[in-house]
Amino acid sequence: MQQAGVRQSISALGTGLGPDVLGQCRALFDAEQSALLAQVPVTAGDVSYGPHERHCLDLYRPQDDDPAPIIVFVHGGGFLKGDKGGTNDWPNANVGRMAAQAGFVGVVLNYRLAPDHVWPAGTEDVASVVGWLKANIAQHGGDPERIVLMGTSAGAVHVAGYLKLAGAADIRAAILLSGLYGYTPLDQRDTLYYGDPALYPDRMPLEAVASTSLPLLLACAEFDPPRFQAEFLGLMQDRLARHGTMPRAFIHSGHNHYSMAMHLGTGDRRLSDEICAFVRETTA
Repeated sequence: MQQAGVRQSISALGTGLGPDVLGQCRALFDAEQSALLAQVPVTAGDVSYGPHERHCLDLYRPQDDDPAPIIVFVHGGGFLKGDKGGTNDWPNANVGRMAAQAGFVGVVLNYRLAPDHVWPAGTEDVASVVGWLKANIAQHGGDPERIVLMGTSAGAVHVAGYLKLAGAADIRAAILLSGLYGYTPLDQRDTLYYGDPALYPDRMPLEAVASTSLPLLLACAEFDPPRFQAEFLGLMQDRLARHGTMPRAFIHSGHNHYSMAMHLGTGDRRLSDEICAFVRETTA
């Protein structure tokens, strides 16, 4: 489908979330993304980085043999669901392929999910992946000193939580797509991961993301739900107040909460070009 048609279809879906919207978004990119599956196959699949069955990741390696920067992608799913995809399932795997085609090592991971695994499980899993990369990625063509974390939705929350848990010493930068940082109240779904906000008011990663000196790229979509747009604007304003400047940011016209990550690697290169330029600049 041509980009104008995709934009029209996404606009018609509005700013809602849910399985029906998710399915319709996937259908918009299914043909193009499925055709791209074979272009960059999984270099190493279901690699274990910890003891749990969901402690697994896929690696996508570029053709260049030189040690490459690493993009680690953490999928969304509202803390309760989601999967890294793979050889036969393109959603989220498309980000790993996009990274490899741009000359980076792409890493796409699974992590433990709520309600069985609550805060800070997702963040701890991201930290475990960083530790695994530090020890092992050189043998897969990656430079362990040039790691960039990237997450969408709940994945962005876990990346932001990593800054709260581990700081910025082991990574070069972070890319946060449509995340929640603590500028709006938790909803019922969030509490399945975070617990009662009255009992645990300081679990959101607001302070860590607002105060860090780590290079950040923030993004939200034109048709993101209002809450996610408010979070984006809240963080932008907070960063401006604290640092005297805004972080690098991108408002993706013609896309919604799901399509912003789903379309990466397609002919619409606006966001992927921004991401790749940011990674190159922060890992040079």
